[in-house]
Amino acid sequence: MAPGPRPLRPGDRPGARIGADARRRRRAGVLAAVFVLGFCLLPFALLPLLAGILPASPFAVLADPYLRSVLGFTLLQAVLSTLLSVAFGVPLALALDRLRFPGRALLLRLFFLPQALPVLVGALGLITVFGRNGVVADAFVLAGLPRPSIYGLTGILVAHVFFNMPLVARLTLGGLSGVPAESWKIAGQLSLSRWATFRIVEWPVIRRTLGPAAGLVFMLCITSFTLVLVLGGGPGATTLEVAIYQSLRYDFDPARALTLSLVQIGLVALLLLPTTGWTGSADAGFGLAQASRRFDRPSPIARVLDIAIAAVATAFLLAPLLAILAAGLQADLGRILADPAFLAALLRSLVIALGAALIGLVLSTCLALGASGAGRGGGRLLALSGSLVLVVPPIVVGAGWFLALREVGDVARLAPAVVVIGNAILVVPYATRILSPEVAAIARRHGRLADGLGLSGLARLRHVEWPALRRPLALAGAFGMAVSLGDLGVVALFGNSDLVTLPYLLLQRMGSYRSTDAQGIALLLALLCLGLILLAERGLGGRKASE
Repeated sequence: MAPGPRPLRPGDRPGARIGADARRRRRAGVLAAVFVLGFCLLPFALLPLLAGILPASPFAVLADPYLRSVLGFTLLQAVLSTLLSVAFGVPLALALDRLRFPGRALLLRLFFLPQALPVLVGALGLITVFGRNGVVADAFVLAGLPRPSIYGLTGILVAHVFFNMPLVARLTLGGLSGVPAESWKIAGQLSLSRWATFRIVEWPVIRRTLGPAAGLVFMLCITSFTLVLVLGGGPGATTLEVAIYQSLRYDFDPARALTLSLVQIGLVALLLLPTTGWTGSADAGFGLAQASRRFDRPSPIARVLDIAIAAVATAFLLAPLLAILAAGLQADLGRILADPAFLAALLRSLVIALGAALIGLVLSTCLALGASGAGRGGGRLLALSGSLVLVVPPIVVGAGWFLALREVGDVARLAPAVVVIGNAILVVPYATRILSPEVAAIARRHGRLADGLGLSGLARLRHVEWPALRRPLALAGAFGMAVSLGDLGVVALFGNSDLVTLPYLLLQRMGSYRSTDAQGIALLLALLCLGLILLAERGLGGRKASE
C-alpha cells in the first residue's frame, strides 16, 4: 500500500505550508501564462530587432485599397455567417425542444459531428455536395437553371452555417433544457398559445444564450482560415488570415505579412475581448441536452413546421457527411493505407498531436490550479491568458515565428518544434475549459479538509486533485489530440517535404487534382478525429468526476 501523507507534528505550521503551496501554484500558473503569451506575441516584438521589418502605419493600411478590401471582406463574411448561423440555429433548437421522438439523442449527436470534423474534411464534403459536379448542381440543371458555384462568399457562408448552425442549436437547446418543470406545467394549465409560450417561457432563455452563442460563432468565423483558403475563390474573397498565408507562401512579402498579422491581432482583440466572458457557455455544446417534459399542445400546423425544420436541417448536415463516407469508400483504401507517404504523414500527425496534447495539458493544468488560488481578479487574468489563441490565431502565430526564425536559423529544422508548440497553444483553451470547473469543484469540496490536514505540494496533488482530475485530463487529452490532428493553421506555413501531416497531405492531393486519394484520406482522417472527439463528448455528457 502506498504511504499516505505525513501527519502534522507539534512543530509544524500548516498555515505557512498551505500559503507556500498556494504561492507555488500561482507561480506555476503565471509561468504557464507567460509561456503562452510569449509564444504568441514574442516574434512580433523581435521582428523589428532581428530583421528591421516594420509594419505599415494604420493610415497606410487604410489607404491601401487591397488591405481595405481584405479587412472589409473579413468583417462582412464573419457578420453574415454569424447572422445566418443564429437565424437557422435558434429555430432548429426550438423545433428539437418541442419534438419528442425515438432517436432524438442520436440526432443530437449528429449535430455534434460538424464540430468534430477537421475543417478541411468538412470543406471537401461540402464541395462534393454543392460543387459544380455535386448533386445540388445537377438538380439546378434539371430545373433549367445554371450550375451554382460553391466558391466565393456564397461557399464560405454555406460552410460556416454547416459548421456553426449545429453549435448555436446545441447551445440554445442546452439553455431550454434548464427551464424549470413548473414553468411548463403552468404554461400547460393556462393553455398558452405557441406565441405566448415562446414570449413568456422560451424567449427569456434564448435571449440569455444568444449573446454567448453569437459571440462564439463570430469568433470562429473571423478567425476562419481553412474554409476561406479552400472556398475563397480569388482575391475578392480573401480574409486577413488567408492574405497572411499568401504574403508568405506565394509573394514572400514579410512587411505586408507583419502588417496584416498585427491588423488581425488588433481587430480580433478589439472585437472579441469584450465578449470573453460569454464563451464559457460554450461547454454546453459538448453535451446532450435533456428533453424537458412539456405540457403545451401545439396545433398540427405548428408540429408539421417543427418537423420540417428538423428534417431540412438534418438533410443539410447529413448530406456532406454521407458524401465523405461514400466518396471515401470508393477510393482504394487498402492502397492508401499502404502508401508510404500516408503512413509517414499519419505517424508524424500522431507524434505532433500527442506532443501537443501533453504540453497543452501541462499548461492548462498549471493555469487551472493557479487560477483557483489566485483570487477573482488574478484567476480571471490567468484564464484570459489561456484563451489568447482566440485573439492570436494559429496562422498568425505561425507567420510571426516563420518570419523571426528565418533570421536566426534554418526554418525547416526548427519547424517541427514550432508546429508542436503552436498546436499545444491551440489545445489550451479547450483543455482549460474542461479542467477549470473540476479544479474549482475540488477546492470547494475538499479544500478546507486538505488545509486542515496540512496537505501541500505533491502530496496534495496526489491525494486530493489527481483522483478527481484523472478522467477530465484523459478527456481533455483526447479532445486536444483530435483538434491537433485536424489542424492546418501552423503547418500550412511550415509544411515541407519533411513535414507533411495528414491535413497537409490532404491539401496537397486536392491541389494536384488527385480527388479520389483526397477523398480516401479525408475519410480516414475524419474517422480518426471523430473517434477521439466522440470519446471526449461521451465522457463530458456523463457524470462529472468530481461528483
